[in-house]
Amino acid sequence: MTTSPAVVTEFGVRLRELGWVSALHVAGSLATGDYRPGVSDLDLVALAQGPVGEQRTAELTAVHRSIDAGPGRGLDLGCVYVDAARIGDAGAEHPTWTHGRLVQRILSGITRAELVRHGYAVFGPEPREVLPPMDDAAVREAARAELTGYWAWAARRPWLWWDPVLADLGLTSMARGRHALRTGALLTKTEAVEQAYAPAWLRAQLRARRQGHEVASPRLRTALIAWRDARRTVRRARRA
Repeated sequence: MTTSPAVVTEFGVRLRELGWVSALHVAGSLATGDYRPGVSDLDLVALAQGPVGEQRTAELTAVHRSIDAGPGRGLDLGCVYVDAARIGDAGAEHPTWTHGRLVQRILSGITRAELVRHGYAVFGPEPREVLPPMDDAAVREAARAELTGYWAWAARRPWLWWDPVLADLGLTSMARGRHALRTGALLTKTEAVEQAYAPAWLRAQLRARRQGHEVASPRLRTALIAWRDARRTVRRARRA
C-alpha cells in the first residue's frame, strides 16, 4: 500500500474530530501507486453518517480552507462526501470539495473502480467492504459513461481545448478510456501517456510534465491533437 502524504493523515484526523465522518478512503493516483508530488491531485472519498446539511457543510468548508491554506497548500486535495446510506446509488450527487469550493457531483464509476480495486482507508472500513464489487464489465460501462458524458460535452466545445491543462488531461483520459473499454482494466496516468494518440514529440512532453518538469507544448497544435482525439474516442465509445 502506498504511504499517504502527511497532509492526508492530518486531514483524516480533522474529519474524525467532526464526529459524523465514519471513513476516509484514498482513490486516484495515490491509490494506484502513480502519485507524483506537485503534479497529481489528492482524490479522497469520505463516508458520512447521514446527509451533509447546512451545518455540516459549514464545518467541512472550514476544515478544507484550513488544510488548503496550511499543510495542503498547492496539493489540490479534493474529497467527495457520500452519505453511507446512499453508497450504492451510482446516480446520486454528493458534496464535493474541489479546487477551493464545494460543489455537487456523483461518485463516478471510474472512482468507484479505483476504490474497489486499489483504494485503501485512512480510517474506517476498507473501500471494498462498503462498495459493491466491480467486474470488468462494470469497468467498461464506467469508462463508456465517462467518455459519453463529460468528455462528449467537452468534445462539442473546441475552444475549451485551448487550455493546456485540459488538453493534457484529455489525451491521457482518452487513452485510459480506450484501455478500459478494451480490457475492463484501469490504466494509470503515467501508463496512459505511453498510449496517448499523439506524435512522439508530444508524448515526450507529456511524459516530462508528468515527471514534474516545466515543459511547454505548442498550444494550438496540442489543442487540435487532443480535441480530435477526444472526438474520435467519444464516437467509438458510443458505438461500442
